[in-house]
Amino acid sequence: MHSELFRVGCGAGFGGDRIDAAVPVVSALVASGGPACLMFETLAERTLALSQLARREGGVGYDLHLIDRLRPILGACLQHKISIVGNFGAADPVGAAKAIDALARELGVRAPKIFIVIGDDLMANPHRAEIDQTLQDCLPEGALPLSANVYLGAAEICDALHAGADIVVTGRVADPALALGAIAAHFDWSFDDYNLIAAGTMAGHLLECGGQVTGGYFADPGMKNVPDLANLGFPIVEISGDGAMVVTKPEGTGGCVTARTVKEQLLYEIHDPAAYLTPDVVLDLTGVSVEDLGQDRVALRGARGTKRPETLKATVCYDGGFIGEGGISYSGPGAEKRARLAIDILRARLAPDLQMQARTVSTQAQMSTLFEGGPERLIATSPAGSYNLTEIAEIQNDVRVHVAVRSNDKADVERAMHEIGALYTCGPGGGGGVRSTIRSRVYTSSALIPRNLVVASCQKWSDAK
Repeated sequence: MHSELFRVGCGAGFGGDRIDAAVPVVSALVASGGPACLMFETLAERTLALSQLARREGGVGYDLHLIDRLRPILGACLQHKISIVGNFGAADPVGAAKAIDALARELGVRAPKIFIVIGDDLMANPHRAEIDQTLQDCLPEGALPLSANVYLGAAEICDALHAGADIVVTGRVADPALALGAIAAHFDWSFDDYNLIAAGTMAGHLLECGGQVTGGYFADPGMKNVPDLANLGFPIVEISGDGAMVVTKPEGTGGCVTARTVKEQLLYEIHDPAAYLTPDVVLDLTGVSVEDLGQDRVALRGARGTKRPETLKATVCYDGGFIGEGGISYSGPGAEKRARLAIDILRARLAPDLQMQARTVSTQAQMSTLFEGGPERLIATSPAGSYNLTEIAEIQNDVRVHVAVRSNDKADVERAMHEIGALYTCGPGGGGGVRSTIRSRVYTSSALIPRNLVVASCQKWSDAK
């Protein structure tokens, strides 16, 4: 077992996270001079559903921002032997690995050893017949699963790193497993040593949401002040072989790491602090000590664990039909009455069995008027040239009609969106700013799958092409 500290930095905490967040983290990991890993957590259940939908429609099934995230840091990570672990593979880990390989060629850096973790896709599971009823039972009557992905643990990530991987691409794994796999590989931890696996899981849980633990989600001006959120630094965990750890962030970045920020993240999404169920261990946080060391450093120890559950959670996606969203605005005297009349007209003209929700919202002044050359009298500027929305609101009274419809038949949704546009001249008077969108929908549900029916492994990307 290695005795030196191992550092794990976070480059993303969800699919929509800042693209450049990993840059200062990598710089800090390089400056430390010790062994390190960079993790990217970009896959929520919603994100996985959208990735499955995109792949189904012929689009990209992995993280759309993958290349932009890796471009500024890939060379440094390869040069300084900082491994990269990410669930940015989403619905297509093979496609993500191919894109990373192409990026390395474009940048002229050495070819990375890329491994993928497979087995989370239950639709390709060799025991599919045995789990089909379980998948079906979690869906509404008549619905069929489009995809089903089980939350894997850290063992396959650990195996890939032991096999020499520079980069490990996963699909659906438990969020803390991204860090735990790297930590367990470095220290050669046994997955039967539940207290150590609990410590690694706690480290991953602290890292998994990125800037939340460094003050982002914590910030509440006047109540919980956090400096320089525009340059929020993302977290780094320094962990030792006995499971003790320190949470910190890159020097010179914004945000803060305090006992309060760490405690908030520690309890984030935890149903039972004494029994947090993960694929690798049942984590008990009730005995954890949290010590503020100052200078954006917080020490934790005392995680305990017990045997992992016999079932694994799966996210099951099914067809949700189509949803249309549209709107039209009314201004001036009587705007609210005209807006409500517009809704009544839509209800009268659309099929009575069409699922429709509509409401009016008083917007006062719509920001779009600032870019559409509205009357000069509505534009009051400060000496710096910015718009004074308070003055605009005193002049303009806008009411926006928001409409949403849902149907399994796309034609029904298209007709509804067309009817919103027809309100321009069919009345009531004074409508404007019509916008509408139509999207296909994938919904999700959850199921518990017996662990012995899940077959997972890691393999070189080159063998999976």
